[in-house]
Amino acid sequence: MANLTKYDKILDALQTLLENKDMKTISVSEIAQEAGIGKGSIYYYFPSKEAIWEALVARNYEKPLETAKNLAKQTDISPFTRMAMIFQACRSSSSVFLKQRQSAMYNSAQDQAFLHQKYISHLISELKPEVTAIIEQAMQEGSTHCLSPSALAEIVLIVLTVKLDNTLVPSSEDEIEKTIQELIHLLEKGSGTPEGALNYLTVL
Repeated sequence: MANLTKYDKILDALQTLLENKDMKTISVSEIAQEAGIGKGSIYYYFPSKEAIWEALVARNYEKPLETAKNLAKQTDISPFTRMAMIFQACRSSSSVFLKQRQSAMYNSAQDQAFLHQKYISHLISELKPEVTAIIEQAMQEGSTHCLSPSALAEIVLIVLTVKLDNTLVPSSEDEIEKTIQELIHLLEKGSGTPEGALNYLTVL
């Protein structure tokens, strides 16, 4: 328990420092001082300042992702319903990201770009196994088919994360809806999924 507390203190310290400073100007020594621990203790938990940042990103998105992942493991629920849970997690975590962008926590363009890259990487890596497993279950049930469930999962998550966080390619709500509609069309036609089975995507 003590170890977990110190780990969180390090993340809390970085988050506090980011309210007034750019990421590139913050040193490990400053993080240690803010956390009230020795500099050497930080390297026990994290190999670098970037690793602390990555852990902070992961913690900020932990709740919506963990909720969806737990629900998605309920195999008594249909694959398409479970997929909807995953997509809702994308939307929830995107909302967290957008709120953070608007706060003073990430006030430089460089920090925002770095955060965005970490956010995309974290979201896709966390959800890809879940989406892959769901697609595989749908294939076993005969409700869909594809050449590579893992590749299809990655394609879907890339499109959703880019469009829903609306940062890399800023779009209007209408443009986002059209992109998602086209994604639905391609998924249904390319995988043999029953028409209308993926319509829940439009209400995200």
